Amino acid sequence: MFYMFSFLKRKPKVYSKIENHIFGIITELLKVGSTDINVDELGGKYYLSNEEQHFKVTILSNDYVIRLTNTRDSVAEKYDRYFVEDVLRIVKEEKHRRMELIYVSITNSIEKMAERLHNTLIESNEFGNEKIRRLESGHLENRGDQQKIKF
Repeated sequence: MFYMFSFLKRKPKVYSKIENHIFGIITELLKVGSTDINVDELGGKYYLSNEEQHFKVTILSNDYVIRLTNTRDSVAEKYDRYFVEDVLRIVKEEKHRRMELIYVSITNSIEKMAERLHNTLIESNEFGNEKIRRLESGHLENRGDQQKIKF
């Protein structure tokens, strides 16, 4: 049974020297937090931009084209489908990782805000209840002093 489906599994692709360099460039750019990742899902376009290093990468997934641009050079070439899919996989993983970090940060901020508001409300209610108790006990003491009812 295993042999029947082994042809469906893709064999690992050995990249050319150029593909290795491009994969390395993109990997290094993704390691840097200042690299922006922008996506046009409908158009199948992925953009990496690092202003500090004056480097831009455009990946046109529908055409399997990768364009690399820096201050001195710009090259756009069509590559093997599997290579472009591997590049897109790492870009999407990093985009997802960054989105998770943002989500966790937002969730933590909301949780801290909710906790602060909750604690403020508890303190406010305790203060209000204490004030009412003091007023009621003070009011009864004054009333008791004035009326001095004996049984």
